[in-house]
Order: sequence, then C-alpha cells, then structure tokens
Amino acid sequence: MSALGLAAVLSGCGADGASSDVTLTLVAADYGNGAADSSKKYWADLVERYESDHPDVHIDVSVYSWNDVDRKVKEMVDAGDPPDMAQIGAYADYASQGLLYRAGDLLSIPVQADFLSQLSGAGEVNSVQYGMPFAASTRLLFYNKALFAEAGLTPPETWDELVECAEALKADGVKFPYALPLGPEEAQAETLQWLLSGGGGYTDIGGTYGIDSTENVETVSWLRDELVGKGLTGPVAPGELDRAKAFEAFAAGDVGMLNGHPSLMEMARKKGVTYGMVPIPGAEGETPSALGVADWMMAFEKNGHRDEIGDFLDFVYSEENVLDFSREYDLLPVTNSASRAMAASGQDKELKPFLDQLPLSELYPVGKTSWAAVNAAIKQKIGRAVEPGGSPAGVLGELQAAAVRAESAE
Repeated sequence: MSALGLAAVLSGCGADGASSDVTLTLVAADYGNGAADSSKKYWADLVERYESDHPDVHIDVSVYSWNDVDRKVKEMVDAGDPPDMAQIGAYADYASQGLLYRAGDLLSIPVQADFLSQLSGAGEVNSVQYGMPFAASTRLLFYNKALFAEAGLTPPETWDELVECAEALKADGVKFPYALPLGPEEAQAETLQWLLSGGGGYTDIGGTYGIDSTENVETVSWLRDELVGKGLTGPVAPGELDRAKAFEAFAAGDVGMLNGHPSLMEMARKKGVTYGMVPIPGAEGETPSALGVADWMMAFEKNGHRDEIGDFLDFVYSEENVLDFSREYDLLPVTNSASRAMAASGQDKELKPFLDQLPLSELYPVGKTSWAAVNAAIKQKIGRAVEPGGSPAGVLGELQAAAVRAESAE
C-alpha cells in the first residue's frame, strides 16, 4: 500500500487536472460461474472502498460474460463512445489506432514497475506499454490420481511416457486417456502448449511468425501419429472437443490426463475427483517454457480524466486488491508484490506450482494487431492437422500464410 501513498507525487501528472464529480466508466469481464461468484461482487466491493476515500469520483462498472465483453467494447468504440477503461482479452487493435493512454501516463512509477516483466513486455506495442495485465494463468498436466493408482502409473515426464500412460489407461477402459481439446473454443492454448513442449511456438525469437517451422510440424505430426492415431484421445475428435467440455469430463472422472489451468482444481474438488499436477511433459523431459495467458486492462483517451483514471488504477493494482482477485478466481497475480505474498502464504499452496511456471512462461503474441486474425484461423483449422490422414505441414503452412497476410495488412 505504500506505493499508493506516492501516487499523487509520482503519477504521470496530467494535462486534465483534477475535477469534481467525475464519473469513470469501466467495462469488465466476468470471471465467475454464476451469480454467487460473479465479478460484479468483486468490483462492487472495490469501488465502494475507493469511492469512500474519493467522494468526488464515481466508478460505473458494467460486467459482461467472456462471450460478450470484447464485442461490447468494440461496439462502444465503433459508436464513438468508448468506456474510460476496459478489462478484456486484447488491447493491441485499440493501441494501434491511437485510442489508448500509455500505461506510463496513468500509473505511478512504483505501480507500473511492479508488473511482472514478461507480462508488462507483452503489453507493449512498438516498445510502449498500453496494455496493463490484469489476470494471468499458466498450465500444468493434471492427472486423475485414482485412475493412475488403479493402473499402477506414475506421472509422465516425457512424451513417450505420456503415451505409455495413455495406453495403460485405455486398456483399463478410461474414456479419455488424454483429452486433447483442439475445438474452436480455445484451440490456440492447447496448440501453443504442445508447440512449446516440442521446442517451437507461434513466433521465433525475433517475434516473427514461424507457425510452420520444422519443430512445429514435427510436434503436430507426433500428436497425429502417437496420440490421436493410436486412439488415445477419446471418442470425440480433438477438433470437436472444446476445453470446457474436456474440463467437465475430467471433473466427471472420465479423463486420465489433460493440460489444465488453476480453475480446474475447484471443478475437480467439487466433483470429488482426486488429482495431481506436474509440469508439462516435453519431447525429452520437462517442457522448458509453459503457456502463459493474460487478460488486459486499458484506458481510452477520448473522455480525458487521465489523473482520475490513473489514481483509480493505482488502487486496483495495490497488493491487497490483486491478491483478493487472484484468490477469488484461482488466478495468478500480475504484480511482483502480490506474487511474493502468494508464494509465501500457506493458503495459496495449491497455486504455487502455477506461480512457479509464470516467470518462464510464453504468452501469445498479443502485441501484434495481426494476432486476432491468426488466433481465429488457428481455432478454425488446427483440428484438421491431427486427424488420421491429416497433413500437419499443410495445415501449419495455411496458418503461416494467414499470419503473413494479417501482418501485411497492419
């Protein structure tokens, strides 16, 4: 909280100047699963505490489901009436259009410096930070402890061991020995995690798309031949299996293994499924880099109120508030201070394996305005690459061509 005390001195002091009776609008995503844990409750509590100390500033928060929130913000922007702040899935399009405040013009120096470095870097366009990370997660391999015990298995560390486990689970009648969700809901996540475990990724070290790299073709070919081709991924074709359905099947006890993020823990507990979590297996051993995912806060310039927005966001990103949100929704803190507090706290011990992965995680190339189009293409096409008789090189080549076209259109 000491950073907040410095906010007035260290914030990007503004041309707007302080004014009375300012109302700031915020459109935010809902991380809950229903009315009982809706993000509306989180924001209502936070806003009440902020407004009690800032009687001349009012925060009007609208919370929408993830199915609607990005579209809602786009509609507002297209109508010429953007919110003051938006907490959604992507920021780069708005930054490239010159619609957003720079993070450094809003946040106090201690607060901006507190972001985890790989997350703040992912929030940059042309080396300037516009996207402020709001929530993060990584992936681990979840396995059903009861099914593993019945088959006499230990968790896999390599791809070959994963196949051996999946074959034993299949022999025991497990419905989904390994669930491979490459359906359109979140295929980009499962795909990137596998590409990383094979030494590849969506981009090369210089940030250029390399979707059809040799490493990626080899990884997807292995998935087609060693998992899907051997009938180890269950009765639903990977291209038709969405992540949410795969999680539901795991919580129902029908899945031996799958890549999961922290929210799967609570789902499994509620259904009485005992689970274990280990680092993602790689081709030769533990994957050196896990998939990292972040959601973003951004602030639009049109309505002004830079100082008021900055002061409110300093409050949003206080250690206490970041921890509260992360714990409420089984997500990872986006700041160093909250991450240290979580790592040191006994109440967060189940999140620690995910927390340990975050500093070495690799995120989607969200700073590219082309990513939205590439993301959509991956969701639509990648399932075909692992079908029996499918062409990994052909599908990845199509995706690379789509990426090049999207980059050229920027």
